[in-house]
Amino acid sequence: MIRGLEHLSFEDRLRELGLFSLEKRRLQGDLIAAFQYLNGAYRKSGEGLFIRECSDRTRGNGFKLKEGRFRLDFRKKFFTVRVMRYWNRLPREAVDAPSLEVFKARVDGALGNLV
Repeated sequence: MIRGLEHLSFEDRLRELGLFSLEKRRLQGDLIAAFQYLNGAYRKSGEGLFIRECSDRTRGNGFKLKEGRFRLDFRKKFFTVRVMRYWNRLPREAVDAPSLEVFKARVDGALGNLV
């Protein structure tokens, strides 16, 4: 325990230390993995994992992911479905990042406002 933070709640301690909650850290890892898939880091295993909708008419980023329709309820927890909603909300500068390190920095900034 860090001195001076004993009386604060868990969320307040995280905020004081400038850390993300476990939910945001999981989401950050998922978004990083999605960025790598979409930029070709996993050529064979990631083929067809996501479907991109390239459009200049959309707000936010220009590379939205297309959401599939499922009849079964348990597919809502799959990686592609979990990531898609948050990926489509990311700002254009995060999605168009030239490298993984730049993407990580921009996602950190965007996650504070996203969730």
